[in-house]
Amino acid sequence: MESHVGGLRRVLVLAFCVAGIWSAYIYQGILQETVSTKRFGPDKKRFEHLAFLNLAQNVVCLLWSFIMIKLWSSSSSGGAPWWSYWSAGITNTIGPAMGIEALKYISYPAQVLAKSSKMIPVMLMGTLVYGIRYTFPEYLCSLLVAGGVSTFALLKTSSKTISKLAHPNAPLGYGLCFLNLAFDGFTNATQDSITVRYPKTSAWDIMLGMNLWGTIYNMAFMFGWPRASGFEAVQFCKQHPEAAWDIFLFCLCGAVGQNFIFLTISRFGSLTNTTITTTRKFVSIVVSSLLSGNPLSTKQWGSVGMVFSGLSYQIYLKWRKLQRMQKKRKPA
Repeated sequence: MESHVGGLRRVLVLAFCVAGIWSAYIYQGILQETVSTKRFGPDKKRFEHLAFLNLAQNVVCLLWSFIMIKLWSSSSSGGAPWWSYWSAGITNTIGPAMGIEALKYISYPAQVLAKSSKMIPVMLMGTLVYGIRYTFPEYLCSLLVAGGVSTFALLKTSSKTISKLAHPNAPLGYGLCFLNLAFDGFTNATQDSITVRYPKTSAWDIMLGMNLWGTIYNMAFMFGWPRASGFEAVQFCKQHPEAAWDIFLFCLCGAVGQNFIFLTISRFGSLTNTTITTTRKFVSIVVSSLLSGNPLSTKQWGSVGMVFSGLSYQIYLKWRKLQRMQKKRKPA
């Protein structure tokens, strides 16, 4: 009876995590697309300073992580010092800024799809730099994802979608997305090395350190060199409170989403989290297409299917590998 109740509780917690991640990030995607494409106020002006979204999210997540550490953290020492995040903070500032900036040039579904191909630069770097050899199924996954993204990029985007973009330019938009992925790869590797060097570092510590440096770098960029566009962004928000509210909700969704990701990883492992976030990206494309007026053609939906078939197969391969490792650990 106790095991049955425990199993039910575990299923309910997992359902809670899925609902939290999906709702937070799908709604954040809708807000991100709204801020990048909508014309605000009677003057019908666009919010051109999309990099300001990163600064705003850094500040909200910094405050959020600080509060969480004070409320829940059980250890006050042994974690990584704040200055150890400076290099990862640079790439974590530049990468997401490029991803958001890409929304000026390509649609939100195209951006999500391009950013779903993270495994491609990881495998390329592993093969070229470290001489890692991958299995045929892993190459097949990469081929499906690369083929799907490439086909989607080559297919003609509807005129309705193009009319919503500030500066339609597909090659530049996809280029910014792939640079975003490259910087994300360095960020993840640096975070892994920090947790190895400082084992007592918690997820909240990492969130605090990353967003602290992100705030510093983005403040310098937005309010210093080269154009001090942060002042223009703040002025726009004062003149268009609707835009300011959307930006605040965007940041809040990011903070809440990170909470559910940390909860999922701590309770169910990174593989479960990868599965949830991957399916969330697919649902984001569907929701965007239905609600935001970005209709996809049948061929484009075929490309989306190729990408998520590759990602799903990759998740299955990881699950099978994990099952084999667990069997080896069991005593005979």
